[in-house]
Amino acid sequence: MTDVSLLLGSIRRIHNQIRDSVISEAELSSIGDLSGIHHEDVSDTIYRIDAITEERLSGLFEELSRDHSFVLTAEGLPGENRIYPRGTGEDDVEWRIIVDPIDGTRGLMYQKRSAWILTGVAPNRGAATCLRDVVLAVQTEVPLVKQHLCDQLWAVRGKGAAAERYDRITGATKPLRLQPSRATTIAHGFAMIARFFPGGRAELAALDEELVAGALGAALPGKAHCFEDQYISSGGQLYELMAGHDRFVADLRPLLQPLLAQQGGHRNLCCHPYDLCTSLIAEELGVIVTKPSGGPLDAPLDVTTDVAWVGYANAAIREQMEMLLQNGLRKRGWLQ
Repeated sequence: MTDVSLLLGSIRRIHNQIRDSVISEAELSSIGDLSGIHHEDVSDTIYRIDAITEERLSGLFEELSRDHSFVLTAEGLPGENRIYPRGTGEDDVEWRIIVDPIDGTRGLMYQKRSAWILTGVAPNRGAATCLRDVVLAVQTEVPLVKQHLCDQLWAVRGKGAAAERYDRITGATKPLRLQPSRATTIAHGFAMIARFFPGGRAELAALDEELVAGALGAALPGKAHCFEDQYISSGGQLYELMAGHDRFVADLRPLLQPLLAQQGGHRNLCCHPYDLCTSLIAEELGVIVTKPSGGPLDAPLDVTTDVAWVGYANAAIREQMEMLLQNGLRKRGWLQ
């Protein structure tokens, strides 16, 4: 099998081209233009800013297929997948590549916060290929128009992670050292349960309050003993853990689907495997990424499977939070 590191340079260049095209379009467009709905996809709403990347994605990966064979999985592709080189049989390709061209669309299209381009590469094991098979991951920041610095991270399984910071003004890059938090408690740090979309927010907030009280006790009057940051981007949440900004993140939305059905509501929008295809980078940096039940995070390499996940900055934070989380989930019947 080809050494996967041979794909790294090409995928980084693809990310850079997508990043630059999105920035250029954002500089020329109004917020209303970027935030208009382009179409509804099976996995998510596709906004006009998403369409910018979808239009470029196939062409950029066509160039990669001159040297490599793979199945590309991404939003907006017919049937989710496209095989490169064209005409190759799915069983004959060497790699499966899963991409989220813009993770964090909603924050970026309103110019509130950076989004991320995410790519994971795994050896082709057919339909059984999953997140645990990813051996190369690349994550690239798409910054706000007013922001001149942006980061790119990558990892090869078992070989650690690396990162660079790019200066859009000078065109220079420099190495970037990311370090997850070494704190042993969530006290006076950022810790959160994702609840940024309607549907189950009250239940998730109640669990959040229970976890904080269990971990830290009651706050002193007029004081806040921990904080939260509802970053509407799974890749962004992973970055915050990798950069030492956040200590605990739990996205439990799939676990609430039975409850929402009982309440007569619609299925909530959940995290999908393409949103987490760069979790390898976090793990190579020492972040602990798990299922809510505590096992290793895993899911098929597709764009539709709902995925619940938990990220702990280090083993001490996991020790403080994991049992409290699991007890709270079991009490509510959300975890068997």
